[in-house]
Amino acid sequence: MTNINKIGVFTSGGDAPGMNACVRAVVRTGIYLGKQMVGIHQGYQGMIDKKFTEMDARSVRNTIQLGGTILKTARCAEFRTYEGRKKAYENLVAEGIDALVPIGGDGTFTGAEALSREFDIPVICVPGTIDNDLYGSDFTLGYDTATNTVIEAIDKIRDTAASHDRLFFVEVMGRDSGCIALHAGVAAGAEAILLPEKETAIDDLIIKLEEGALSKKSSSIVIIAEGDKNGGAYNVAKRVKEKFNFYDIKVTILGHLQRGGTPSSFDRVLGSRMGYAAVNALVQGQTRKMVGLIGNEMKLTRLEDALHNHSFKLEDDLLEMAKVLSI
Repeated sequence: MTNINKIGVFTSGGDAPGMNACVRAVVRTGIYLGKQMVGIHQGYQGMIDKKFTEMDARSVRNTIQLGGTILKTARCAEFRTYEGRKKAYENLVAEGIDALVPIGGDGTFTGAEALSREFDIPVICVPGTIDNDLYGSDFTLGYDTATNTVIEAIDKIRDTAASHDRLFFVEVMGRDSGCIALHAGVAAGAEAILLPEKETAIDDLIIKLEEGALSKKSSSIVIIAEGDKNGGAYNVAKRVKEKFNFYDIKVTILGHLQRGGTPSSFDRVLGSRMGYAAVNALVQGQTRKMVGLIGNEMKLTRLEDALHNHSFKLEDDLLEMAKVLSI
């Protein structure tokens, strides 16, 4: 591995609050260590299209508080091919970039691992995804903000539900991970939480709702992760309505609302710590690894391990507690 002089940073996949804090930390840490820094716009697509911008310490001023990503993001089918990755690598060489800090989820990591392995370019990845579903970090960048956004929305829905004796089904993001649904459901006092990892029969849900109605509950909130096996909030609501008509039933899909907004203090600090750690790891000769927060310490995990291990295991105590506290 040659000495690193110029580091490229980019964001890829779905945006997540805190990505800008991380970009800021990567750029300023690199400059502090005497490296040249380059922002790559629109992820792997920008790598292929030569969308490179030299960055200095002032390039990232007033960005730590911004949601989204100042470097933009895009999907890139061409990069999934060897020919596309070769073209991207040749553009990096022409630009003088000899190391990368990719910020994103498992798709971003898959591309980075392949590029590094095929062309021997050092990469240290940062887990930026609201799903909190990557092995090697207790928290991924953006998860805390997204969960707080969901809780705030549920709190407001609860006001309307209670005013009208309504049953609301609220669908949140989480195709493969129920992390947002579980934690937001507990924090917002949901009557039931449906998760991809734990199949819930509609009849069991109806029994739960009936018990609430008999105990004079004036409203109920059911949180559903989008990957729940029952087919999403609209399908669940339809099936419940066929057998249970105690409440006026409404559905809310929070969708991409969960991705945006000002990052929380936690995500700003986490993004800063991860960006700082990623650059230092590159300078110290590390590659094909992911930085992550484990027990409040920054640790490195091999990309291969991060990609092939399932990270999030539903906390049994939270599941049981949610059931007990929803009576």
